[in-house]
Amino acid sequence: MTLHTRKSHFLGTKLRALRKRNGLTLEELSARCIQLDSQAAPSVSYLSMIESGKRVPSDEVLRLLSTIFQREPRWFLDGNPEIEQPAFEQRAGGAAAVPLEPAFLFSKDLLQAAIPELLAQTGTTGRQFAHLLIRSHQEMSRNDFPDLERSAESIGERRFPLGADDLMRLCRHHGLTVRWFEREPVLARDKDREVRSMVRSFFESPHTVYLNRKLQADPARLKFDLASHLGHKVLHEGDGLKSAHATGGEMGGSPEGGAEIAAGMSAQDVLHAWRDFECSFFAGALLAPKAPFRRFLARESYRVEAGEKIELTPAVVMRRMTKVSPYPYWHFFDAYPPGYLRAVYRGNGIPLPWGNLAQVTDPCPNWAVFRMLNGHRGSDRGSQISVLRDGEQFLLYCCHSRRTNDMAGNPHVLSVGIDLVPALRSHSVDAETIVASIADDCLHHHGEARIPKPASEAIKAAAKVLNIAWVEDALSNPARIICPRSTRCPRTEHCDGARASRALEITDVRKEIISQAKRAR
Repeated sequence: MTLHTRKSHFLGTKLRALRKRNGLTLEELSARCIQLDSQAAPSVSYLSMIESGKRVPSDEVLRLLSTIFQREPRWFLDGNPEIEQPAFEQRAGGAAAVPLEPAFLFSKDLLQAAIPELLAQTGTTGRQFAHLLIRSHQEMSRNDFPDLERSAESIGERRFPLGADDLMRLCRHHGLTVRWFEREPVLARDKDREVRSMVRSFFESPHTVYLNRKLQADPARLKFDLASHLGHKVLHEGDGLKSAHATGGEMGGSPEGGAEIAAGMSAQDVLHAWRDFECSFFAGALLAPKAPFRRFLARESYRVEAGEKIELTPAVVMRRMTKVSPYPYWHFFDAYPPGYLRAVYRGNGIPLPWGNLAQVTDPCPNWAVFRMLNGHRGSDRGSQISVLRDGEQFLLYCCHSRRTNDMAGNPHVLSVGIDLVPALRSHSVDAETIVASIADDCLHHHGEARIPKPASEAIKAAAKVLNIAWVEDALSNPARIICPRSTRCPRTEHCDGARASRALEITDVRKEIISQAKRAR
């Protein structure tokens, strides 16, 4: 093998491994190059020949590849065929699994008897429990539902973007009749609060979709509702088992009376909730098909406001972002005041700042979503880098949040974010040292501090590889320490709203007794 052949082979091997590690196809890598320099950008076939060792990239192409992957050109040319592997594989899902021991207590028969009793005694509805099951399934599977994706892409033929008129034509093509009604928002009770509630649309079996006329002035929401009802027709043949689209209540729906609010589980609770999820996922896949939407996000550097160009709601953009990105470590929150999560996705395992079923008594006020939710003055959107202590280690996240109103006028906050540690490790830097340096500075400056320059440079490089603009935006703001609960705050001075102390628990007393006994020996 000649020196030139060995050089091209090693370079191609490293490029292929680096591209795959970052989840990019050849088409996407070529598109990223075109964004930087359309004249010098390599074609897909030329990139393929570089990876197979049949071509050595020109200086211009090597410069583009170095910029995209934030590597020095000499790294590609050093003749080393090896490429370092990621240091770890992060588990999927938001909640840590626990061993079910003794196993006989978790038999199917016992669970079928115990779960309805649990729900009845805790005041949890069957629909609430079903949503928790679905969320866990969604997180453990990393939001991967290929059958729903294929069905949506088949119906929409991967056309992107689709307008409201396109959705109307698709509905007519599949035998749906659209009727309009007029309704204003009404006041309703939801748990211990009063909210404005509005019926946006609903499906009447077997083939009629009823739409609120106010949707005519809101094409982004109109498109989502049409796509969701079309999904019900396609996936479930238009039977009657589908919730109305309404705003103002928990879990994505409007407060309802009667049996809906009763604790316990009915036979159809889980099926009903799962169908709603399927239709919602179908709608996202129809409006933002994976391949073209991924290219769109790459062109727009994942800025959420880019969805306004194609009449997609911020919620659809954020939700689909977590699915179509080649980077898997995402989370998404949709939060309503004073502290309820209407929707959650945690593919990166981030703890919950509060829950769906009950507002916690000691929320940490420094989560970006919580600060914006509770009237933090300033812009209605922003990005934040956060350090979270999990046991004895610190974790590092970046999120982009924006305050908005639902169709009934209720304020809420949407937040999408990523775990930065896998990106830093993939970029071959000491992620633990970087996170520790940020945590130390925050701890010494009352819980928030500017990010140290070495850490900032490492995060900026990782952000450029990820091509997520709001990560780099967040570097201009202080990093903040956040906690799963404020009573476990690691700050030397507790933040506003957190209790400085708590009552002693039995375990605390036990530790004191053992400690005193050891000192007396």
